[in-house]
This record gives sequence, C-alpha cells and structure tokens, in this order.
Amino acid sequence: MAAMTVADANETPVKVEGKVIAVIVCWILGFGSLVSWNSMLTIGDYYYALFPDYHPSRVLTLVYQPFALGTMAILAYNESKVDTRKRNIAGYILFFLCTLALIVIDLASSGKGGIGNYIGICVFVAGFGVADAHVQGGMVGDLAFMKPEFIQSFFAGLAASGVLTSGLRLITKAAFDKSSNGLRKGTLLFLATSTFFEFLCIFLYAFVFAKLPIVKYYRAKAAREGSKTVASDLAAAGIQTESNNTADIDTKLPTRLSNKELLFKKFDYALDLFLIYVLTLSIFPGFLYENTGKHHLGSWYPLVLIAMYNIWDLIARYLPLIKPIKIESRKWLMICILLRFLFIPSFYFAAKYGDEGWMIMLISLLGLTNGYLTVCVMTVAPKGCTGPEANALGNILVVFLLGGIFAGVALDWLWIIGNGKF
Repeated sequence: MAAMTVADANETPVKVEGKVIAVIVCWILGFGSLVSWNSMLTIGDYYYALFPDYHPSRVLTLVYQPFALGTMAILAYNESKVDTRKRNIAGYILFFLCTLALIVIDLASSGKGGIGNYIGICVFVAGFGVADAHVQGGMVGDLAFMKPEFIQSFFAGLAASGVLTSGLRLITKAAFDKSSNGLRKGTLLFLATSTFFEFLCIFLYAFVFAKLPIVKYYRAKAAREGSKTVASDLAAAGIQTESNNTADIDTKLPTRLSNKELLFKKFDYALDLFLIYVLTLSIFPGFLYENTGKHHLGSWYPLVLIAMYNIWDLIARYLPLIKPIKIESRKWLMICILLRFLFIPSFYFAAKYGDEGWMIMLISLLGLTNGYLTVCVMTVAPKGCTGPEANALGNILVVFLLGGIFAGVALDWLWIIGNGKF
C-alpha cells in the first residue's frame, strides 16, 4: 500500500505518513555525522596535557579538513554516479571504526603522550575527514530534494552534537577533575559515547530511514525525474525502479542543469557558506584555547566558551522555522554574512582588553549567527531544483562549506604569529 501511494503522481507530499519520525531520524543522523569530531574538539584539554608542544586543537583540525575537502570534491564531481545508500553507510561505518580506534590507542598506550601516539591519532582524525565527506555530502544531497524541515533537522543534529559533548565535558571535568587520571576518564567516556551513536546511525540509516513512507515518496519522485543515486535506497524499501521507462521519462522532463550550470546559477549561496565558515573556523576553536589569556575561570574558561558557542549555534538552527524571521532574500543573506567579519576585530580587542563577560557574549553571537545563517542558506538554496539537481547542489554546497572550514582553520594560525607559541 505504501508503494502504491508513493508511485501515485497525484499524491501530495503532506499526505504521506512518517514526517515526524523522519525529522527525528534526520536529527539523529546529523548528530552522528559530527559527534565524533566534536568530541575531539571538546576533549582538546586532554590532548593539550598529553601533547603540549604540538598545538593539538589547531593541528588535528588542519589534518581533518584536507581529507574532508578533498574527498568531498571527488564525490561531488561524481555525485550522479555515486550510490547514496552505500556512500552514507560507508561513512557512518568509518566514523564508528575511527572512534573505536582512538579508544584502542589510548588504552594500548595507557594514556601516554609521544610522537607515535600523536601520529596515530592524526591518522584516525584523517579518517574522520573522509567519513564526514561521505556522510555530510551524501545526506545533504539526499535531503535537498525532500522537505526543508528534514535538512533543517539534520543541521540541528550537527549542532546538538556540540551541545552534548560540551555538556558532558563540563560534567566530567567537575566529576573527575580532582581524581587520578580525571581527564583521561572523561575522554574515554566521550569516545565510548560517540562510538555508540555512530553504531546507532548505521542501524537507523540502513534499516529505518529508507522505509519511511515520506522518504520513499521523495526518492521515488527523484527517480522519476531521472535520479540514479536513489536506486539502492528504493530497493531496500521494496520499490523497484522501472529502468525500461527511463527514455520515456527523460523526454518529458526539462534538461537537467550540469554541475557547472548549477554552480553559476546558485553561486551566491555557495559563497555564503564559504564565508560563514571561513569566519567561524578562523576563531573557533583554536583562538579560544590559545589566545584568550588567563582568567578567573582558569582551565574551565575554554570549555565554557565552547559550550556557549554550541548552545547558541543549536538554538539558532531552529529560528528559521519561524517564518517571519527567516531570511530568504539572496541580497540580505550576503549582507548579513559579510557583516559577521566585524567579529575579527571584536574578538581581538575583547581578548586583549576585555573580561570574561565580553568574550562569552561574542562567542554566543558567533554561534547564533553561524547556526541561523547556515540553515537559512541550506533550506532556501534548493528551491526550484529537480531531484537530481537538488542532490548535485547539496553536494556542491557542502564542498564550499568544507572549503570555508579548511580556509578558516588555516587562517586561525595567524592569531599566534609573533606571540612566541610556534
């Protein structure tokens, strides 16, 4: 019965069941696509204790990003030929294995430092980058031709992973701070939690998400519009695409825009994402660990700043659901994004002359604008695209997002030039 409903061309999306469950699953899948990496950022104080001379927060981020961006560029170029189901499941499995490997490294070395262990950690962090490219690009491309609420929920899940890891970090620091190997105990708890969620995402994507009626509806619709990437997901849901009718379908559809044409048509949205993340990652998290000086909060200070960023980033990702305050104008999106660059002098002067209150306010605003503008761009950009075009555009947007992150991470090193920390 569900297959007949999906195949009915007159059926409207709102009548297809499973929207609420799909939104929840998208949230969990978004959570799982970043929880491992956010755990690495949040336990930065542990790695600074083990490797004080190696700038772990900056180096690990710099290791992660080239692999994420390079893999994503390759996948985006070939997106029409890549099976979405295999791509996403492979990404979550890789996240699971790399997170588990970090636990093994720590247990095998009994929590000791050393260049060998540091290189091992860097290798598996690079694996996170490859996994991120598979999952984030695959999921965004897949959700781009579904309801905007799905992609909003996925990006809210991304932010929620930061909130949970920050909250757990504060709790574990309070619980283990005075105990022997307190930092290490908290770190192992983090990595074990992340490993569990990665396994949960493998299960949800492989056995639950594809079988939801509303997801089957949109994937079947994309297949009728010429998409080849959804075939395995439809097969897993018990729907066989009729390849014999492909020629007839193609003659009834407008010619699909190429990736190059899509990029030119939607270039401002791609640039928006690049600029959002080049600014955010030029400040977060390296600046917070190494450039904020010593304050009354002591070792709690960077953890509090990261927690405030994550909390406001999550809250902001729900604000575009309120229609009157959602920005949909391409011009105003660009203006707001360019205005964010005023954060650079603001953080510089707050770190040099301000107290904790000013820095907490600025980092909260950074998170608020990051989350809000990201969801606005991601939900508005796919409008007017067919299923195959939306999938391609989703991949292109993630390439620019990761490109912005990579550029921001590289520029973040400029903060420590001349301060004697090289």
